[in-house]
Amino acid sequence: MQTTFSEKRVLVKGHEIACVDEGEGPAVLLIHGIPTRREMWRKVIPALAENHRVIAPDLLNYGRSARPETADVSINAQQRIMFGLLDALGIGRVDVVAHDIGGGVAQLMAVNRPERVGRLVLIDAVSFDSWPIPEFEPLQREGAEDQMSLDEFTSMMRGFLPGGVVDKAAMTEEVIDLYLEPWSSEDGKRAFFRNLRRLNSEYTLAIADELARLPHETLILWGSEDPFQKPEYADRLANTIPRAEKVLIEDTGHWLIEEKPDEVARHVSNFLGRR
Repeated sequence: MQTTFSEKRVLVKGHEIACVDEGEGPAVLLIHGIPTRREMWRKVIPALAENHRVIAPDLLNYGRSARPETADVSINAQQRIMFGLLDALGIGRVDVVAHDIGGGVAQLMAVNRPERVGRLVLIDAVSFDSWPIPEFEPLQREGAEDQMSLDEFTSMMRGFLPGGVVDKAAMTEEVIDLYLEPWSSEDGKRAFFRNLRRLNSEYTLAIADELARLPHETLILWGSEDPFQKPEYADRLANTIPRAEKVLIEDTGHWLIEEKPDEVARHVSNFLGRR
């Protein structure tokens, strides 16, 4: 299975956004969360690209995209970046598949520009008041990065990532290195803390009532043992969005795309492929 893809760099609102652009057919946008990057989708892209044009970007201030020191990196700003990326790529309407805070971005896209979104897949997504998670709250304080050396920071993150899987074998050192690579410098560490400070439920709470009016067919795909975005929020989303269905993937945590990528790809492909 192909797990590396050529990179495209697109100027969006004055910032370079790095993305994968693979396959042909109806467009699907894959949005990662924190602390991940577009490579999170590496084992899912080949299956989706058989029948779709797959766009998988690094969010602004993540991965290999630009790291502006003063730009807004809230989920509200990120949804504007996503629409700008789609415009630059000549894509009008797109199915959106999103994980973690990417799911918050996707909800904002669907609420604010419903005509631009086809089907919606929310995978262990932030929603309502589900975030920030307690593990990140102490790190959101101003100047927190100055109290932590780079080695202390990377050690903390190496301890954090395996906590999001049931099958610890899925979170190998190689996978952890992949996710930590963008943050493993002093510049990267500071970028990460800038992202942390924009983690709050302001925007997901603001659109909570709007979710009940979404017209989109929606798949709520969740790890049954997610310790960060609790499965009760999957229930709440499924009960709020009118055309939503929920699928729990058993014995998986928050990083279910690492634990059971083939099962995730199958559910997403089947859902997007419906007439």
